[in-house]
Amino acid sequence: MGLGEKVLVVEDSRAFRKYLVQQLTHAGYDVLSAETIEQAQEIFKQNPQLFCAVLDYCLPDGQDGEIIDITLEHGHRVIVMTAMFQANIRERMLAKGVLDYILKDSTYSVFYLVSLLNRLTKNRNHTALIVDDSMVVRRQVSHLLEHQYIRVLEAEDGVSGQEVIEQHPEITLVISDHSMPRKDGITMIRELRARYNKNQLAILGLSASDDSAITAQFLKSGANDFLHKPFNQEEFFCRVHQILDMKEATMELYQMANQDSLTGLWNHRFLHNHACKTCEHYCIALIDVDHFKKINDTFGHDAGDAALVKLAQILKASFPDDTVVRFGGEEFCIQSYSPFDHFIAKLENMREDVSKTPIVHFEKTIIMTISIGVTGIQGSLDEKIKKADDRLYTAKRSGRNQLVAYDVNEPDEPNPE
Repeated sequence: MGLGEKVLVVEDSRAFRKYLVQQLTHAGYDVLSAETIEQAQEIFKQNPQLFCAVLDYCLPDGQDGEIIDITLEHGHRVIVMTAMFQANIRERMLAKGVLDYILKDSTYSVFYLVSLLNRLTKNRNHTALIVDDSMVVRRQVSHLLEHQYIRVLEAEDGVSGQEVIEQHPEITLVISDHSMPRKDGITMIRELRARYNKNQLAILGLSASDDSAITAQFLKSGANDFLHKPFNQEEFFCRVHQILDMKEATMELYQMANQDSLTGLWNHRFLHNHACKTCEHYCIALIDVDHFKKINDTFGHDAGDAALVKLAQILKASFPDDTVVRFGGEEFCIQSYSPFDHFIAKLENMREDVSKTPIVHFEKTIIMTISIGVTGIQGSLDEKIKKADDRLYTAKRSGRNQLVAYDVNEPDEPNPE
């Protein structure tokens, strides 16, 4: 999970330091370690860019948290992990910008540390939108999120917030106040939920209102969670981490159910569950690899898998705006809203590209061809698939490595609009 990010561990207990290094290395981090401030200073000189530093509070050459100030002065993010708990010290450390203050009171503390570092690593995949009419609050929340490796955009009310989301589809998290001019937070969230589900967009509501019903109003409008202002920094991070964890876990389950594990394409279930129930004007193409059993028998099943992966890559590159699906085995499907003739032309170009693209697998070269059946008839998805399958069968029976878009002795189909 750590993807080789550099993490510094400064801990004077040899046994605990060794254990931390072992656990963080196992999690995928490039771990540097020191037991004194002097050793840490040498590491800072040689490694100006660190993902994070995990620091003990008391060290032999610094008994009062000096290593924390030194590390922060070098511009590094800090997690304090110590056996000493004093409320005033903890508050002082958090006020300085320490990410977290963890007690070494059980084995779970190390599990929590690894989970926290993994969360910070995954945060780089997230972009948050802060919607609040107070510039001070926006700046405060932005600073907290950026410190956690989350990219941040800002908006001053619900109207501009929706405009920013339209312009930035990469946004995965929205943090919104309620009372704002032009459009309040609850109205904005309700409208966002009409377009984005909780797999697509996580939402945290904020408000300084003393209305006892405000929490329920936010949650009923579609927010994942709610937090009263002014909020505690630790609680804010916990809420953000929790809703991002839930979003990612839900998305992972969604992908497991709807994506093909070999090629990364959508699967049969996705196509049927996401077909537009009221749309008739779209094309369906069914694609089958010619003589696929021969590829497996001649070159091995690993080579067959490599051929399917390569075909999936060509399909995705050729039809970036369409729904590309692995139907099963060596059969693929494309759903497109392009005009019928335009879609056929693109399919023909793609078919020729496939036949001209050698697949090298363990120094063996595989030449692959495909057959295609296409339809643009009006009707249900099942009816379109049946018609495309009939034409695919005709292409296979007629010699393979070709596209069949029209039935013999039948007039041309009208172009889908």
